[in-house]
Amino acid sequence: MATLLRVLLDQQGWKDYATFAHQFRLAARSLAQETGEASLATLTLSESTFERWYFGKVTPQNDARRVLTHLFRRPINQLLADVPQPAEPPPLDCGAVSPSAPYTELRADHGADPYWMERHAAMAARRAIRFAMGAERSEVGRETLSYLQDEARRIAEIYVRVPLGTVLDDLIHNQNATFRLLESGRAKPSQVRDLYLLGSLQSGMLAKASHDLGDPRSAMMQARTAAVCADQAEHRGMSAWVRGLQSLISYWADRPEDALHYARQGTSTGTGLRGSITIWLAGLEARAAALVGDAETVHAANRRADELRDRTVPDDLDAFGGDFYFPQAKQEYYDVEACVLLGDGSGNLVRRAEEAVRSYSDSRASHWAFGDQAGTHADLALARLCTGDLDGAVEAVQPVLDLPPSQRNAGIIGSVQRVRASLMRGMVRDARAAKELREEIAAFSSRPALALPR
Repeated sequence: MATLLRVLLDQQGWKDYATFAHQFRLAARSLAQETGEASLATLTLSESTFERWYFGKVTPQNDARRVLTHLFRRPINQLLADVPQPAEPPPLDCGAVSPSAPYTELRADHGADPYWMERHAAMAARRAIRFAMGAERSEVGRETLSYLQDEARRIAEIYVRVPLGTVLDDLIHNQNATFRLLESGRAKPSQVRDLYLLGSLQSGMLAKASHDLGDPRSAMMQARTAAVCADQAEHRGMSAWVRGLQSLISYWADRPEDALHYARQGTSTGTGLRGSITIWLAGLEARAAALVGDAETVHAANRRADELRDRTVPDDLDAFGGDFYFPQAKQEYYDVEACVLLGDGSGNLVRRAEEAVRSYSDSRASHWAFGDQAGTHADLALARLCTGDLDGAVEAVQPVLDLPPSQRNAGIIGSVQRVRASLMRGMVRDARAAKELREEIAAFSSRPALALPR
């Protein structure tokens, strides 16, 4: 048996301390705003307290009970009641751990279930690496640098596949650690370039995080930091990638001219490169040009993307995966989106949009990303609306509207808002199905990006 609180934490993917602590802080601030009790806004919880709640060793008390009730929208007596535990809990991502947590917290009783032991073994690993990094405090040790590099690869690979709350705290922690090492002056000359590249990678991913949260201003601040670090690392590919990131941020912030400028700047910076970033920059240029109605540039950029694909050679950025790799499926998605934005109402475009949706139908595929999957569905809805197929558009966009709050990032909300705008035009405007879909999209978009479940 387990408490309902534990079952809900498992279902939400909040089973590690870092992820849940972030959600708990957000809920505390939200409750403080609703009640006017400023003290609630600073409420936090320790690693050991979270572990005791999770395993039912102690029950939450005082204001913590109110925050949990606000977070899960259930009475505290329900949250603490025992319910049957799933027979095979899902795998667990490791969380952060306090170095001061007592040893007894990690003791596994004889016959303890594998899930419990896996969790505590992961906690021990995080404690060990923090000790190792501290032991190398007099210099930037080999293991410290290797750990930060491994973390950058791990987060880059999963960023596009999981809710932001799963990785945000780790990203912030690793960026802080990298900047501290650079500022300490203890790095060897041979390590400085690697640290600057790490700083660029981490700042770039945090820029994407701010963008996903609907904060383009903070996103651009992080992107500019990433650009400075890339220049210091003398990594031309990373410098070009950051310009692409700035184009992406501008594109979704409704600044198409800026998006076009940054995409072209990235292409210029990346002249002679062979990695997939060059294709991404061409796709970004096509999408930005579509927003300003420049059909000639759209088609030229898409043709250039096809030509670049034929001679692409994977590089070190491609090896990171995630947003640092631009696969064929994503190229087709960008191509379709640019044509949709131009208003191409041909049946061929609908067919291509359907193919783009199919290419993201398997979440086990290495290129799969929930944001890209949502984008292909929204583009298919738009393509069908161009041909007057209202029922088909409703069918296409429904999977996006079913996404949980933890995955409703700014780009996804922007995509469905385009569908809503299209429903306001043409012959479908007054249809009952169009009105109902507009209302559903409005409700979906009414919360801030990545809002807490309510």
